Amino acid sequence: MQWEIVIGLEVHTQLSTNTKIFSGASTAFGAEPNTQADAVSIALPGVLPVLNKGAVERAIKFGLATGAHISKRSVFARKNYFYPDLPKGYQISQFDLPVVGQGALTIQVEPLVGNAQPYEKTVRITRAHLEEDAGKSVHGNSQGVTGIDLNRAGTPLLEIVSEPDMSSAAEAVAYAKTLHSLVRWIGICDGNMQEGSFRCDVNVSVRKPGEPLGTRREIKNLNSFKFMHQAIDYEVQWQIDTIENGGKIQQATVLFNPETGETRSMRSKEDAHDYRYFPDPDLLPLEISTEWIDQVRQTIPELPQAKINRYVNELGLSTYDASILTASVETAVFFETVLTAVPTDPKVGANWIIGEVNAQLNRDGLEMSQCPISAHQLGGMLKRISDGTISNSGAKEVFRTLWSEGGDADAIIAAKGLKQVSDVAAIESLVADIISANAEKVAEYRSGKDKLFGFFVGLAMKASKGKANPAQLNDILKKKLDG
Repeated sequence: MQWEIVIGLEVHTQLSTNTKIFSGASTAFGAEPNTQADAVSIALPGVLPVLNKGAVERAIKFGLATGAHISKRSVFARKNYFYPDLPKGYQISQFDLPVVGQGALTIQVEPLVGNAQPYEKTVRITRAHLEEDAGKSVHGNSQGVTGIDLNRAGTPLLEIVSEPDMSSAAEAVAYAKTLHSLVRWIGICDGNMQEGSFRCDVNVSVRKPGEPLGTRREIKNLNSFKFMHQAIDYEVQWQIDTIENGGKIQQATVLFNPETGETRSMRSKEDAHDYRYFPDPDLLPLEISTEWIDQVRQTIPELPQAKINRYVNELGLSTYDASILTASVETAVFFETVLTAVPTDPKVGANWIIGEVNAQLNRDGLEMSQCPISAHQLGGMLKRISDGTISNSGAKEVFRTLWSEGGDADAIIAAKGLKQVSDVAAIESLVADIISANAEKVAEYRSGKDKLFGFFVGLAMKASKGKANPAQLNDILKKKLDG
């Protein structure tokens, strides 16, 4: 039976302010428990919240980056529910009037099944609203009890809510990765998923083609793209199996267990009316002027999509290559630094970053920010490829040495004797010796066996110990053989 998958995401992005959204307490990660929980964070009687201007500016910046509507007037509300690490008994959030309205994000999707080709898709963003984070329950300490750490309480969040526009785990992961890259790119979030700075809730439902939307279940607090993919795949299959076996999906919040690869129900899913939203009487409506929006607009760097378009139109790269080079701000900066060394050959820089550099990073489990080779080092090596000093095979040896030992490309080339032989007379002499020693093969070649050309190239490269300039060698060898 055919089923359609419907997926929407709610992403909690911790904003990169130094202080909390409604107080001056620090947001630094890793402090001793409850040392950054001030009177506002723990809701002592008589305290009043004061809105953090930096949090608002980061929300505006996100809205501008996604082409979203920026509300000139937005309102904070109290979202009422009990949780052990929510001292007030309510969360200050936004409901009816969020600071950021409808926008969109274009993603590049790479299907993981069959021979399907990568494709582009636009995911609509419903809203992005400001709110405060709750504290954190720390389970299973040495005494076997749960501890409450309120350091995180009051940390500013921008909750980004998508429309249910995704229809596979691959699309959901592509959207989450693109969003993760964007918030880091524009400097509003550090994106550290291990520290909880970027957390995803995934709403999943299934339906038969042409039917209304099915009942959704929300997979809560996913902080890994790998786990997101696994959780969605499991949840989709679970829902399909449940319906086909005569069961009924109940709206619920579920958790994903990476060890078992399964989702399990945590609680029934609340609707908006269950939270009894009402305007917070301690906070005035937020007024955002056109002048303020224009000021924030000036701080936005060239966005990934604009950079992709420039790489394609001005540098002649493919859309696929440009998308990989703009997957993170670190990769884009690395590429553009390399480009200063080989400005006339952007493709060679792109190929090495997408190929050798990314392969080694993946092998060693490193991010681009941790790359052992600097962009200047790689650029120096690529200059020696472009000017004919080293061959591609020689460059790979230089690259391996740079990666494992560091240093300078020129010094490595000299120390290892990797400089190509580009002297025409020397190559002509070498070719003459090979032709003289292989008269029978020369005759076969001249009788029409063109494939023997590779045989002569191999002999010549072996004789030169791999140092002959390939382009010059091929040209000279062809002229001599054809002559």
